[in-house]
Amino acid sequence: MDLAVVLVLCLSCLLLLSLWKQSSGKGKLPPGPTPLPILGNIFQLDVKNISKSLTSLSKVYGPVFTVYFGMKPTVVLHGYEAVKEALIDLGEEFSGRGSFPVIQRTVKGYGIVFSNGKTWKETRRFSLMTLRNFGMGKRSIEDRVQEEARCLVEELRKTNGLPCDPTFILGCAPCNVICSIIFQNRFDYKDQSLLNLMKTINENIKILGSPWMQEKHNHQSEYTFENLTITVGDLFGAGTETTSTTLRYGLLLLLKHPEVTAKIQEEIDRVIGRHRSPCMQDRTRMPYMDAVVHEIQRYIDLAPTSVPHAVNCDVKFRNYLIPKGTDILTSLTSVLYDDKEFPNPEVFDPGHFLDENGNFRKSDYFMAFSAGKRVCVGEGLARMELFLFLTTILQKFTLKSVVDPKDIDTTPAVTGIANVPPPYQLCFIPV
Repeated sequence: MDLAVVLVLCLSCLLLLSLWKQSSGKGKLPPGPTPLPILGNIFQLDVKNISKSLTSLSKVYGPVFTVYFGMKPTVVLHGYEAVKEALIDLGEEFSGRGSFPVIQRTVKGYGIVFSNGKTWKETRRFSLMTLRNFGMGKRSIEDRVQEEARCLVEELRKTNGLPCDPTFILGCAPCNVICSIIFQNRFDYKDQSLLNLMKTINENIKILGSPWMQEKHNHQSEYTFENLTITVGDLFGAGTETTSTTLRYGLLLLLKHPEVTAKIQEEIDRVIGRHRSPCMQDRTRMPYMDAVVHEIQRYIDLAPTSVPHAVNCDVKFRNYLIPKGTDILTSLTSVLYDDKEFPNPEVFDPGHFLDENGNFRKSDYFMAFSAGKRVCVGEGLARMELFLFLTTILQKFTLKSVVDPKDIDTTPAVTGIANVPPPYQLCFIPV
């Protein structure tokens, strides 16, 4: 073997050994597969489906184990009990945000999603307060979502019942809701400003602004122009892509299961009729529709491992001591697909959220928005949009697949930080 190769391998082993010694003095990490020098556990993980790999490893190492992404250890929490214990019971200790080197160079520690510490706490509090002042959780927001649902229906009518890819239209609707909250104005679906904004979101480019000259000297304030700009970017990115992807995936599942669609439309006819706009008060009288929306979110498992957390102090967790700053990966898949809570979890079945009398059944295992301190800020808005948009679409249209429903493949086209549905076409036939 070439001498240079031997030297590199020896140096790598020494470096890794040194790092292990440093970390072993700070804590006792959970067990896990033996990592390779520099590379870590990369060969034990399927990078195209990390969640599946973590499930396989949990069968060997249990619900709490450690994997190395490169030389950095990450503690994995698998199953409802471990996730609940960390995110809810020890919510403060596990409320840090895991490292994203590329993203952090862009957002510079600002915003809601990728910030930490004082910046995160103050920005989150300010965002929630401001969104409530703008109408979040109030009738005024529902009015905006209902208006957007009507506009969405009109755009779908323009397809004239011909096969279409719904991606763009379903992306415009939730984006416009965020616009109506932040800018107090919605846009036509062909408006260039909206098109530019959606292009930016789709390319995951954060819009950055320059700080004001006064504030350069105010190192105590978290409300800098740059932070507020990135926060708005977070709201658009998280509030548009997640909801539009869920809607798109939801319609695909309804195409695949026409018997479910028929039951929804029967409930719509009975509770709402064909002429009145659906409202959130209808949800309590529509247990089947409520169950379908929850089952869509459970089944598609939009964010299989959520966004990585980090412990913000040394934490004693079960029989381990996790050092401050350690990244934490929570397997939401393992919670949403728990076979004791949801029998036959691989099957799309609204019955997972219905009791024996057909009433809606809540479940603590429904963590589609994560849980604890870092739970999605826009959860309330997203729930409202999903219910009103889907109900309004099914009130006004019959969904027609361009292929036999039996031949529809609902396997994600992309599985990474998010599950993305495969491209498809359908026809919206006015009723």
